[in-house]
Amino acid sequence: MELANTLRVCDADKAEMKASRILHSLDFTPAMQRKKLKDLSGGWRMRVALARALFIRPSMVLLDEPTNHLDLDAWVWLEEELRTFKRILVLVSHSQDFLNGVSTNIIHVHHRRLKHYTGNYDQYVKTWLELEENQMKRFHWEQDQIAHMKNYITGFGHGSANLARQAQSKEKTLQKMVASGLTERVVSDKTLSFYFPPCGKVPPPVIMVENVSFEYIKDGPCIYNNLEFGIDLDTRVALVGPNGAGKSTLLKLLTGELLPTDGMIWKHPHVKIGRYHQHLQEQLDLDLSPLEYMMKCYPEIKEKEEMRKIIGRYDLTGKQQVSPIRNLSDGQNPHMLFLDEPTNHLDIETIDALADAINEFEGGTMLVSHDFRLIQQVAQEIWVCEKQTITKWPGDILAYKEHLKSKLVDEEPQLTKRTHNV
Repeated sequence: MELANTLRVCDADKAEMKASRILHSLDFTPAMQRKKLKDLSGGWRMRVALARALFIRPSMVLLDEPTNHLDLDAWVWLEEELRTFKRILVLVSHSQDFLNGVSTNIIHVHHRRLKHYTGNYDQYVKTWLELEENQMKRFHWEQDQIAHMKNYITGFGHGSANLARQAQSKEKTLQKMVASGLTERVVSDKTLSFYFPPCGKVPPPVIMVENVSFEYIKDGPCIYNNLEFGIDLDTRVALVGPNGAGKSTLLKLLTGELLPTDGMIWKHPHVKIGRYHQHLQEQLDLDLSPLEYMMKCYPEIKEKEEMRKIIGRYDLTGKQQVSPIRNLSDGQNPHMLFLDEPTNHLDIETIDALADAINEFEGGTMLVSHDFRLIQQVAQEIWVCEKQTITKWPGDILAYKEHLKSKLVDEEPQLTKRTHNV
């Protein structure tokens, strides 16, 4: 009887439906929900761990970068879920937008000290800047006072008795100021800066996509069907849509890493493309030079001069061939930047620096990102990848976010009915 009451209080009869709802919201299809964990990739296992934390609703939840590996749909769902979370939540995130939607207090780690602020991230920034401004005003006032007193002590410490007494008084005041603790100069955290070199001009059209369809295996699921569009050096596009819709696939098609099943992708013969994706660093040993890396990958080629000739065909010549890969720019002054989740592992300040560099870049940009704020800063167009096609979103990324929120409200009753039937 006691066990039955406990199960009733815990809504045990609704546990499967609740678990399915959480997993669905984190982009698990019904088939994926039935898979064994060992058959899931690391990113999907992380989502299972997140789902478990939300399912058991403990007294305290600790989340470290929970939005990594989430698409924008799942991101919005998680933000709404945590915004009304009735437990203690401690969160580490590099997304200002996510922190604004979820947090009510901010703890700033600065020079190995913790400082507490009330409010969301924007409120924290406003308060922090005001405090730093006041701190610098106080610092300069104290330094002026110290300089004035030191000059007086030096100039009149050995003068008449009256001036000497005043000098001694100022010396005691100075000693008290130092003993009570002086205001420190504001020292800003070091941040990285990004720079994309000038790329020169390439006359339009730069890339043309004509009647392109794509599927990974013959007669398999169609990822794209009959795509038609062009991109030039003034293109600033963010690709959005659910996981599996083909955002990364499209970038691979445009770079030539994948070939269309049907149709044609034409690129200007002089265009250079710089592509960054989240697994790039896992594939390249950045401490090796291009020559060392290629000799390691192709041990059957014994002569370095032969390998140098091969590398030279890709516009890597002279010192570039023997410099560490990390010192080489993506694409050697590319005309187009294709960035696939570039903000993973970047802190907030570095993301802002990346946004500044993208905005100053002369060429075109296509961006896949789950960071709403980065998209808002750099994208002039939003393209939605969904249902085998690409459509231009009529508004900005914040309007798209509101659209995703409205979908949550519409889908919830349908999901409850569906999981109940299962």
